[in-house]
Amino acid sequence: MNNWLIYAMGSAVFAALTAILGKIGVEGVNSNLATFIRTIVILLVAAALISFRGEWQRADSISTKTYVFLILSGIATGLSWLCYYRALQLGPALKVAPIDKLSVVFVIILALIFLGEKLTLKTAVGAGMIAIGSLVLAF
Repeated sequence: MNNWLIYAMGSAVFAALTAILGKIGVEGVNSNLATFIRTIVILLVAAALISFRGEWQRADSISTKTYVFLILSGIATGLSWLCYYRALQLGPALKVAPIDKLSVVFVIILALIFLGEKLTLKTAVGAGMIAIGSLVLAF
């Protein structure tokens, strides 16, 4: 099995746990505060992992382009998490999670537009199935 596939499966499992644990965690607390607490934990876990693996880099060894796109990605991630936790607070996880997974369809569209990736029949059919499945599960 390819390394990327192992990590992608891990991502899917942890994303599922995020929905369940997050739904329980936002009970009785403001969803924005819940996101803030979660973000601090992520920061600490990432710092511990980088330290454990000895992967720190000098700040000046990272290009301006990398910084700009990581900052923009961080903003997008933060906004996504704020929306996700608010949605979990207001709605059932069984409906919120499938709508959230429409991100796969949006990634495909944005990858075509901005990354120049090629659309295959398999990708188009898969994206359509994800979109339909997400909407069926949510509504």
